[in-house]
Formats: sequence, C-alpha cells, structure tokens
Amino acid sequence: EEMPFYRIELIFQNLHPQVLICDKETQKQVKEFSYQGKVYLYDEIVQTIVEEERLSEVRKEAIDTDPIYIVFTSGSTGVPKGVVACHRSVIDYIEHLSEVLGLNEETIFGNQAPLYFDACLKELYPTIKFGATTYLIPKSFFMFPVKLVEFLNRYQINTICWVVSALTMISSLGVLDKVKPEYLKTIAFGSEVFPIKQFQIWRKVLPETTFINLYGPTEATGMSCYYKVEREFLEGEIIPIGQPFANTRVYLFNQKNCLVQQGEVGEICIAGTALTLGYYNDPERTEQVFVQNPLNTSYPERIYRTGDLGRYNERGELLFISRKDDQIKHMGHRIELGEIEANVNLLEGIFASCCIYSVKRDKIILYYVGEIEKAEMAAVLKARLPRYMVPNYIEQIEEMPLTPNGKQNRVVLKQRYENRN
Repeated sequence: EEMPFYRIELIFQNLHPQVLICDKETQKQVKEFSYQGKVYLYDEIVQTIVEEERLSEVRKEAIDTDPIYIVFTSGSTGVPKGVVACHRSVIDYIEHLSEVLGLNEETIFGNQAPLYFDACLKELYPTIKFGATTYLIPKSFFMFPVKLVEFLNRYQINTICWVVSALTMISSLGVLDKVKPEYLKTIAFGSEVFPIKQFQIWRKVLPETTFINLYGPTEATGMSCYYKVEREFLEGEIIPIGQPFANTRVYLFNQKNCLVQQGEVGEICIAGTALTLGYYNDPERTEQVFVQNPLNTSYPERIYRTGDLGRYNERGELLFISRKDDQIKHMGHRIELGEIEANVNLLEGIFASCCIYSVKRDKIILYYVGEIEKAEMAAVLKARLPRYMVPNYIEQIEEMPLTPNGKQNRVVLKQRYENRN
C-alpha cells in the first residue's frame, strides 16, 4: 500500500522472480503487474511438512557470501537500485551493532522502521540472537506523539533505533514536558543530522540515557560508524558519527583519490566484510561506486564510495558534512546545502528544514516547518549567510514530507517547487 504501482513494476522487471509469496489480500493485486511466475500463499505453505533432508542439502551447499536479501533503494535515475546483501555482511553488522548498543536478552525494542527496509534489521536479528523483545509500533502512532510516548511506557520499551525526524517530532512539539519515556535506556539515531536544539531537549529530559549517533549506507548493510554522546555540545556544533564498527575501515578521499589532511573534507569510503555484493542485475552502477581501493595497487580490494562528505574534527572524531550531490555551483560559488540547513536548524522554533536546488531555474529553495514567519526567516538568513548562499525561494510548510523509511523526501519537495505556476 505504501509503495506505488510504478515502483513495484520496476522492481519486478529488474528481478524477474520465478516465485512470489504473498497473502490472500496481496494476491488480488498481483494480476495488475507484468509478473508471470508462480504465486504461493504464505498461509498455505506454512502448513506443509518440513522436508529436513532437502533442507540439510541446502545448508551443506550454503556459504556465507551467498545472498540473503535484496533491498531496493532510490536511484538518481528514477530506477530503484537493488542492493544485494550476503549472510556474512549481515552477521558482521549485527555482531558489531549489538556490541555497540549493549544488547542482550533484557532489551525491549520499539520498532519504527517498516519491515520492507533494511533498517528493521537493527531490531529483528538481535531479538532472535539474544531472545530479546521487539514491539512493532503502529505507524499511526507516529502522527500522535503523546500516544507514541505512552506506547513506549506501556510496554516498558528500553531501546529505540529511530530516524532523527521521529525523535524531533516528539521534542519539537513539547511532548516531553507532558509525558516522559520512563524506561528508555538507549536511544540510537541516524539517517539525518540531529539538530542540537532538539537533541539537548531529549538529553535534558533523559540525562541517564545513552545516546548513540549511527551512520552508514544500505550498501554497507546498515550502519558503519557510531558515536556515543559523552560530552556537552554547543549550538552550531555537529554531533560526530565517530568511529567505524569493528572489522570496518573508513577512508576520506579527495577528488584526486588521495587521503585528506586533518580537518579537510573528503568523500567517506567504506571497506570491510559488511559491504554488500553490489546492485542486482546492474553491473554498470555497481562498478561506479564499488571500486578498487586507490591506495592498493597490489591485489583486488573493494571499497564503497558513499557519496557522503565528511571530515575529522580536532578530537579525531569523524563528522558527516553533507551529501556529495548536495554540493552545488551557484553564482560562481561552491555551496553545501547542508550548511544552509544547519543555520536554519539553529533558530528557535524550527522543527525541520530542507534545502534543495533547482538546476532548471538555478535557484536555491528552502522549505521549513516551524513558528518563524517567512519574512523573518529571510532576514535572519541574510544576516547569517553570504549573499550567494541565501535561498532564492523560502516556503513555510505544515509538515515535512518523508520517505517510507523516515528520511526527508527531497524528490517530493523538488517536484513541489518545479510544479509551481
């Protein structure tokens, strides 16, 4: 229901699956697609006898680099990319994530991510591994933050791994003044930069809770870096993404494929067995980002170029700066759209902001959710930013559109702007 017909059809065309497993409700929709393979009903196949001998043969043949799943992410060309994870990459990821988050049999998760995204691995696999507990939070609760926090308390949920937008929705609306999540001991967050103002609200309400910033792409199975917040952060500071998980290596390369110097910005590249196998049925796009380590000319060593820009601060902590494709050329200047967003997020009464660039109109566009009027926003940004960085168009919106996995939906905002009269 959450995925449009066109996208599902593109996925079918990429996969060419021979078998489709679904329920009776979904079965009715299969005929709308070009899929011509076999259809099996889940409710029926779970009633069949388990053939242990045939299962044993499958297990004998299996190796840890065999694919375990394919998850489709958005592609810049409009065609979804099927990321192929293997057993080894998932095993590595879950082992190291569990260690960082301190997961055990007493962990009680509150799941926010849809089950058709790899983000839900953070809850599902550790639950099986440790005999922990996961509650699948109804999606509707994320529209009613008071009910959401009450849900956390009702089931004594002590660990959440959420996108930043789910957390800021609670803090920005003053919910934590009315009801406090009494049992939360670990809050892991990622996918977006956590505005310091909103983060400080959470930390003030839950001073004993461990806050962990996670960073990583789907192409590296999930999260690759972590940072446990153990010091105070001032307005204008960025919460680091810290250091790589065990058995993962991070490089920062400049445009000449050389390692950057301390404090310089470079593209974040990842190495290790947590890397996925590449994009399904798409060798061209795979070869563009899963590349030979430029530091190694002696034998094959694959790294993944994330397209994210980062740098190390004076403490040696890795900082996420922006997406490489968020760097634009405007009025003769190179501009990071993330820098504009960071300045907006510092303002009192701002709940969310998103900056995009229209190549067609050569305009910087700012959308934001908050209490500041548009005229005041324009005046503040003119005082804070160089003239060439001030957005050409500013619009205050009631709600920030999000992708199904909780990230800001820049595609929708760009379409919104381009479709204006």
